[in-house]
Amino acid sequence: MTLRYGIFGAGVVVPMHLEGIAALDDVELVGISAPGDAHALAEGAGTQAFTDNAELLAHGLDVAVICTPHPFHPALTIEALAAGAHVLVEKPLAVEVRDADAMIAAADDAGRLLGVCFQQRFRPVVAAARELVAAGRLGDLIRVSIVDPLYRPNSYYGTAGWRGTWRGEGGGVLMNQAPHTLDLLCHLAGPPATAWGKAWRRSQPMEAEDTATALLEFPGGGVGTLAVSTTEPGVQRIELVGERGRIEIVGETIAFERFEPPVSEHLPTASGMFDAPERVPERVELPVGRGDHVDVHADFAAAVRSGGVPRIPAKDALWSLELANAIVLSTFTGRAVPLPVDREAYAALLADLRTGKVTTTRR
Repeated sequence: MTLRYGIFGAGVVVPMHLEGIAALDDVELVGISAPGDAHALAEGAGTQAFTDNAELLAHGLDVAVICTPHPFHPALTIEALAAGAHVLVEKPLAVEVRDADAMIAAADDAGRLLGVCFQQRFRPVVAAARELVAAGRLGDLIRVSIVDPLYRPNSYYGTAGWRGTWRGEGGGVLMNQAPHTLDLLCHLAGPPATAWGKAWRRSQPMEAEDTATALLEFPGGGVGTLAVSTTEPGVQRIELVGERGRIEIVGETIAFERFEPPVSEHLPTASGMFDAPERVPERVELPVGRGDHVDVHADFAAAVRSGGVPRIPAKDALWSLELANAIVLSTFTGRAVPLPVDREAYAALLADLRTGKVTTTRR
């Protein structure tokens, strides 16, 4: 069965999707739709350019790939689902959780798949860490910490007028660069129960936040910290500590050590006041994977063909958006925010940010 694809949008991520689609067997790229911007991309990909989304959707697509700026994701996704297409949408799923709810409901009603491009889940170190967690090697979560330097020079924000604005992008680092970080946190540690966050603008020429940090509490009593910024150079660091062991990811390296005995057994039985469990390093086998759009498209196409579930279904990817919205809401309310986020409270805040009734703090 040949799968018919259409791409919507002409931004910098489109070449990555073209590579992913080109790597698939038995597919046809019907066209690329964008208002006035798709001709060069379409010509390079050997397909047709459209300026009207409805016209491309009318060609009977099996898969619609949404690559437009974030605020356009909900309406276009719902339109594509209504036309009978499965939808793979770029991150973030939406700007606010209320719209993401509507997208997920539309996919359920249409009986179609809705997936999200969180390609970092396919990184070998992340897949290996997920396998360790799923196998119970960490035990109950004690702590998770993610520090992700997402450096961009000031010039980055001059490449498109919508970048870093509340109207055009729905936020700053939390909406553009950090959705991957938030998704990895929720993917590996599970969704937090509460978030106490602070998001502010340090030194980027933009309207929204370039830096965000949060203190997190998890349902089982574990705690977490998050720090993301486009003003900090460096490498991503993820640490997961459970009562049975510890995982550390630094860039594309991973280490795992087992606690012997587990903390839950050692704490009540150790006799020495400075005793600690032995930390036993274990070799971690890395699975095969690229951690890119080729992996995402291979997985999503396989799910469409088999009637299965993609590795990144929207219902799962929603948690990263919950957390992003919670950090912003916490910033402006000055208190911890429970998850799931109050939909109406966040919608009201976003409306005020877009109209300038409230503004992002500069530090």
